Amino acid sequence: MPRLDTIDPTTDTGAGADILNGPLKEKQINIFKGLAAHPPVLEAFLGWANGAKGGALSAAEGEVVQLLAAEKMQCDYCLAAHSKIALGTGLSEDDCLQIRTRRSDDPKMQALINFAAEALDSYGNVSDETLAKFMEAGFSTEAAIEVVAGISVITFTSFYNHVHKTVVDFPEVAAV
Repeated sequence: MPRLDTIDPTTDTGAGADILNGPLKEKQINIFKGLAAHPPVLEAFLGWANGAKGGALSAAEGEVVQLLAAEKMQCDYCLAAHSKIALGTGLSEDDCLQIRTRRSDDPKMQALINFAAEALDSYGNVSDETLAKFMEAGFSTEAAIEVVAGISVITFTSFYNHVHKTVVDFPEVAAV
């Protein structure tokens, strides 16, 4: 059960309801209904989350970062949401499970997993060797920045979901 206020876009009025009935009309999911209780934070989050996807990582690669971060943060909501989103990028359910256990059969994907996982585990203090292997796999400085930005997005949403106890409104995912 949610522990903080939420906005019901069908009955509430005000700035939060306006965001839910405007730019988020097609995405009236529970996390946004909760964050709409503080419209400036919701707007800032949406800007940051969209800006964090700068194009250096493909949609699937971005979801690799999201899944790794959600697993590390133990956020059931983020895991369910980003598993569903990942399926839309061409990743399979098996891919998602493997990513969450930090494995991939694809060498480039494994370099991304290793870099993002080490960034998560070390609070950004990745080794020269891991960064070099990430770059050698074909990633750029911009991609490294997007990995960090993606981690920050999930850090915020995970912390919020833990405090709020956001009800998961996506299909559940298997534990790893």
